[in-house]
Amino acid sequence: MIVAFSVAPSGTPGDTAAGTGDDASVHTAVAAAVKVVRESGLPNRTSSMFTEIEGDWDEVMDVIKRATEAVGRYGSRVSLVLKADIRPGHTGEIDGKIERLEDALETLAE
Repeated sequence: MIVAFSVAPSGTPGDTAAGTGDDASVHTAVAAAVKVVRESGLPNRTSSMFTEIEGDWDEVMDVIKRATEAVGRYGSRVSLVLKADIRPGHTGEIDGKIERLEDALETLAE
């Protein structure tokens, strides 16, 4: 499965010891989430709006849960948006989908 997700804090930081004083910003919290994703070892990609991660259901959801918890240190509440492509038996689709799109674009340009 591939899951695209976006996670962001809001409200007052719950843990000022985490370096979330007045200069805290959403990009710092998002960086904490992306760090969790990258350290997971699962195929992933981050864009300006979402992070995509590929793996089986349990491992992907575990990483998203830990990324959400990391963001939780930067606010009193967390917003999480998920979009999933669940296609059993397929792997490598995080890159495969993009490759097929680029091939289709080349065909249209001819």
